[in-house]
Amino acid sequence: MKIVLTVSALCFVGIAVLGAIASTRGEHGAKLAHMVFFKLKDRSEESRDKFVASCLKYLSNHEGTAYFSVGTLTDETIEPAVNDRDYDVALHAVFESKEAEGKYLKNPRHLKFVDENKANFAKVRVFDSYIVEAGK
Repeated sequence: MKIVLTVSALCFVGIAVLGAIASTRGEHGAKLAHMVFFKLKDRSEESRDKFVASCLKYLSNHEGTAYFSVGTLTDETIEPAVNDRDYDVALHAVFESKEAEGKYLKNPRHLKFVDENKANFAKVRVFDSYIVEAGK
């Protein structure tokens, strides 16, 4: 009886681990994290604040967004040897799925944001990843 329960428990753990791994590959409707780091041509505080306001206006509150935030580079670094400081504004969006991100990228509000701000982009880096949430 103990052997059967142990095998059952191991199978359950194995299935859970495989499910988490599959989710990180975008299978089974995994959430997609879309992190964008903008380096601006005008790196002044005023320019950064104006850019953040534009992000909030055009990029927040899209259908399929599970989480959204935007912020500016901090002057206080805890690990200066490893902190990447080659940006001014960081945008963090988590979408319910890859499909939700696709809709966001084609949305007229997103396209207007790009059109209105691209002249101020010195560099844009986008990091997309499927995520596994702790405890799920």
